[in-house]
Amino acid sequence: MADEEIRHLVRIMNTDLQGAQPVQYALTGIRGVGRRTARIIIDSTGIDPKGTIGYLSDDDISKLDSAVDAFEKTVPEWMLNRQNDPLTGDSKHLLGQDIIMTFREDINNLKKVRAYRGIRHERGLKVRGQRTKSTGRRGSTIGVSRKKS
Repeated sequence: MADEEIRHLVRIMNTDLQGAQPVQYALTGIRGVGRRTARIIIDSTGIDPKGTIGYLSDDDISKLDSAVDAFEKTVPEWMLNRQNDPLTGDSKHLLGQDIIMTFREDINNLKKVRAYRGIRHERGLKVRGQRTKSTGRRGSTIGVSRKKS
């Protein structure tokens, strides 16, 4: 290991991961992969979870990449982050940029059908039933302003 050069950036699932981190924590840099998910992925490949990801060979990195792709086929349905998709009805695990795009699409759909939550999103107000009388104040004030002395 001492004679090998460390890779400072390792690319998995179109995401740059820090090469100096242990494998199990570096994988959490991928959006949609938490610590438990990362551990399941690592266990399926047989790579040392405490080893530094920057010292892994190209074969090990390609193993990790393919294991991340096959994650939703290897775990039970209750572990997936998009169960019973409203459009297709399928259960899948979204990773990377797909999470952001799906989230935006869901909010835009709520706005389009004029759902209560969509209207709250449009107006920039609290969406999940929180109180707004005294909290959530940001931006410019509209009401009474204080007289300058």
